Amino acid sequence: MGWSEVSRIVPCCLCLAALLTSVSSADFGDLFQPYWAADHIVAMDGEPLKLTLDNTSGCGFESKKKYLFGQTSMQIKLVEGDSAGTVTAFYMSSDGPNHNELDFEFLGNVTGEPYLVQTNVYVNGTGNREQRHSLWFDPIADFHTYSILWNRYHIRFLVDGVPIRMFANKEAAGVLYPKDQAMGVYASVWNADDWATQGGRVKTNWSHAPFVTAFRGFQIDACEAEEEAAGGCVGGGVFWWDAPAMSGLSSHQRRQLRWVQRRHLVYDYCKDRPRFHEMPGECLS
Repeated sequence: MGWSEVSRIVPCCLCLAALLTSVSSADFGDLFQPYWAADHIVAMDGEPLKLTLDNTSGCGFESKKKYLFGQTSMQIKLVEGDSAGTVTAFYMSSDGPNHNELDFEFLGNVTGEPYLVQTNVYVNGTGNREQRHSLWFDPIADFHTYSILWNRYHIRFLVDGVPIRMFANKEAAGVLYPKDQAMGVYASVWNADDWATQGGRVKTNWSHAPFVTAFRGFQIDACEAEEEAAGGCVGGGVFWWDAPAMSGLSSHQRRQLRWVQRRHLVYDYCKDRPRFHEMPGECLS
């Protein structure tokens, strides 16, 4: 199936998502606050938020609250030109050494070479569950929507509503799953030239600084965690992401995911047998 066919599916999925969430984009200050190098964050009324990286610092922002299941989305326009060595991150994370974390990391490259999008899942402080994808569009030319959906059934990573990765809850097979730690929502831009571009062979060229990533379209439709009870939500209730229909992908979404895996998956830890003495349990079951 080619992208033309996939693209015909996307509007239907986006309409369904809109009906389910009934959430419009919020202003940055309603949901987020700087947590690192606020002087490198440029916020102007009516303009996208800009995170800048130079040879003195990167920067980042965090949600004011923490959440237990739900969906968060941001529209991101990545660093233009020579972005080698830089990483733009959009992720969810809990606190502490045994934290849970769900990552989008956008790995910069030299001018003319494509970005790679790395996703990762940490459970109880352990990650090493990377997948890397190319994209079917130019992520520096315009804004695109990146989303993380997290429920009791699985974790979905989505790009413009298209699922690029599913991490299923396989607790029945003895595989740990992030379910009992509330997570905040974060974004940052930082220097990672020891590994980010071509395995660290290409370093950041600081003569091209500042490196700027733009953000807009902030959405969080998630269960706000009780401050004193990681397992509870403010107000309780039944949420759309817990519905039986959200236990898996629709047939349209499954076709989209297969298309992405066939055309754009460039690395999958579950297929990297030289790396693991024993393959992770979720890769086997």
